[in-house]
Amino acid sequence: MAIARAETAGFEVRIKGIGSYNVPEGTSVAELVKKLEKKLIYPVMAIIIDNRLRDLNYRFTRSCAIELVDMNSEIGVRIYRRSMSFLLMKAARDLFPERVLTVKHSLSNGLLCEFLNEDSRTEEIEAIEKRMQEIVEDNLPIRRMRINKEKAQEIFREQGEEDKVKLLAYRDVDEVQVCELDGFYENFYIFMLPETGMLKKFRLFEYPPGMILQTPELSAPNSLRPYVEQKKLASIFQEAKNWAEMLGTPHVAALDDIIEHGDINDIIRVNEALHEKKIAFIADQICCDEDIRLVLISGPSSSGKTTFAQRLLIQLRVNGKKPVVLSLDNYFVDRDLTPRDENNDYDFEALEALKVDLFNEHLGRLIKGDEVEIPLYSFTRGSCEERGISMKVPTGEPIIIEGIHGLNERLTWSIPPEQKFKIYISALTQLNIDYSNRIPTTDSRLVRRIVRDARTRGYNALDTIKRWPSVRRGEERNIFSFQENADIMFNSSLVYELSVLKPYIEPLLRQIGPEHPEHVVARYLLQFASYFKPIAPDAVPANSILREFIGGSCFKV
Repeated sequence: MAIARAETAGFEVRIKGIGSYNVPEGTSVAELVKKLEKKLIYPVMAIIIDNRLRDLNYRFTRSCAIELVDMNSEIGVRIYRRSMSFLLMKAARDLFPERVLTVKHSLSNGLLCEFLNEDSRTEEIEAIEKRMQEIVEDNLPIRRMRINKEKAQEIFREQGEEDKVKLLAYRDVDEVQVCELDGFYENFYIFMLPETGMLKKFRLFEYPPGMILQTPELSAPNSLRPYVEQKKLASIFQEAKNWAEMLGTPHVAALDDIIEHGDINDIIRVNEALHEKKIAFIADQICCDEDIRLVLISGPSSSGKTTFAQRLLIQLRVNGKKPVVLSLDNYFVDRDLTPRDENNDYDFEALEALKVDLFNEHLGRLIKGDEVEIPLYSFTRGSCEERGISMKVPTGEPIIIEGIHGLNERLTWSIPPEQKFKIYISALTQLNIDYSNRIPTTDSRLVRRIVRDARTRGYNALDTIKRWPSVRRGEERNIFSFQENADIMFNSSLVYELSVLKPYIEPLLRQIGPEHPEHVVARYLLQFASYFKPIAPDAVPANSILREFIGGSCFKV
């Protein structure tokens, strides 16, 4: 059914997957979406027009083709969560105006938030949740506006948010976009919803020393799933928080200050030393248990697994061990036996893409001290060479295995648990843009991958961004659900890395023109990068995990 009568003058709006409608001039996206409600499965958060993201306040001034961005997309989920974070900040400010609430990071299927330098009490969290519900019921407008940078600094100074004032001081812009909710302002990093009445689905509960904010997820766009406790991941985030405090870098403005004053080399050395100390600690843990024969390293894309494995090997040797590295890449099945994904492409990340039984047979024999002929897989041919290579592991020495399935018991089903030590590695960002705007770990890893792919694989940023959704689906299936199986976790993030990556990533992203759908992600990442002052890579050590991405590593990565 058409939105307007045929005789009404207007524009033709073609909606991907739904149909074409006549829309009167000046109609907002929100008004259009409201008339489409019966046709929609998920709530709409924004639209994409001409490969640019537009919010629900956007008004049509011409005929066009659009794509709805709903809660069944990562961008849609981010918009809802960011809007809900703004609502949380507003409610906390109403009740506790002298305290600073910080949005820390995602934790399991929620968002961890804490008062700065203060624990929160149960009754305070209950009061905040009640205030949030009141604001939702009042259906207050969230206004987006572009204002002079100096005016924005004045507003945030009055709100007592010096982190935002300093951040804006380093931005080379005349105007900035801010959002306003009932007299409370927030800087604009990602679109928000136009009305608080659209933020009905949320849950807030105590999680010492702070609270967890839950919103619908990509896997459950229309509901709130029960919270899943992840104690090991929580502990590694606490370590990241401690490191950030030690380095004096809770947010980007603090990092930019350090760079501006010429003190960044000291931060680099200390941050790298923290990494080395943790890797040495992990090696000591392995060497303390004589039963351990397999060291399994797993983590998502661009977490720095290869460099970590090499640095761990060195630390094991410092302890007198003679570790051997066994590559899973040589156990791929022949190409014609490789399973396919939902797009009918080869799914090389599926466990079924590996000769798991042969791998376990070889592991058992190697642990016993037998000599084994390890296959040599040719990625060009899609099959193994006729002859492999002989391998023998000295008695009692550890075998290091690095791969995405390392934490999945099915990979090493024949080896007793007491003989295995499992390590989960990921780039769990310890830095916020400011106290209320976090940096998603996914964004940091994507930046790393774009830079590395351009340097080592000849892929441009467009290629990498196109592949990223498939990579993320594989991670959800094969990695994240097993991370709590790890004996220990290692955070490969470096507080200074995005400033080093900035000069590499910006020219790559600018090559993606507005004619490409990936332009939406490119623009988002460019805005994200704009907050950082650049750092020359000269002071980055040759054994740094960051060298795996920018080049110049002393390891073969």
